[in-house]
Amino acid sequence: MAAAALWRLRRALTAAFSSAAAAAGPGRPERPTVRRQAGGVRNIILNDPRRRNALSLSMLQSLREDLLHDVKSKDLRVIIISAEGPVFSSGHDLKELASEDDVKHHSQVFEVCAEVMTLIQKLPVPVIAKVNGLATAAGCQLVASCDIAVASEKSQFATPGVNIGLFCSTPAVALGRSLPRKVALMHGLVSKVVPEDKLEEETMKISHKICESSRSVLALGKATFYRQMAQDLDTAYRMTAQVMVDNLTLRDGQEGIEAFIQKRKPVWSHSQDEKK
Repeated sequence: MAAAALWRLRRALTAAFSSAAAAAGPGRPERPTVRRQAGGVRNIILNDPRRRNALSLSMLQSLREDLLHDVKSKDLRVIIISAEGPVFSSGHDLKELASEDDVKHHSQVFEVCAEVMTLIQKLPVPVIAKVNGLATAAGCQLVASCDIAVASEKSQFATPGVNIGLFCSTPAVALGRSLPRKVALMHGLVSKVVPEDKLEEETMKISHKICESSRSVLALGKATFYRQMAQDLDTAYRMTAQVMVDNLTLRDGQEGIEAFIQKRKPVWSHSQDEKK
């Protein structure tokens, strides 16, 4: 059984890398992502299934635009990144990296990729990766960079770049920081694994739960979480203790406590304003 599963994974990986390396053909969408928003939930869909949603420069730039669009609006509460087709993302577009002498373009690809991955953690709202298929190399990096990952049982993850002579060094940055703090499943990468027919329901359940929280408090908490991860224990406790004090000065910080004491549902302002 194990040998058969390994063979299936290798076949899928070969197909993903072959597609990513193939020359661009007809039918490629003008804009490789689709953005929709309703009820506080923004859906960003990687929409280049014929190329296994490879993270080409155009894909990365489109994803960056969708993440940043009106990001300060109080109407935006959570972002979901998903993909069209059987592959979430096969990683970088290897055709873009094939030329030996185009070092400037290679640098731009990796710089924009790093910008997108770090941008996700800097956004004031949680970002959920909704995975229903194969995620390899930089595609796996994208999942690891999100705050939450929900995957169907048929999803697979790998960083096999060394097999084609390109070690997955940049994906290792996200993976190395993701594995210890997410649920220990599928090497710790995924927060929750669900049956394929429950993937949409479970992702939206998490999204709606986030929408019930204060945007300002959640933004403060997310920013603080990533700051303290890079600090030593003593520094992290000093910094987070002060953040807790600052949190209590927020209008929504006080509203939450008052609502709890009064046994009522809080009415969030979603504002960074302090309580007068």
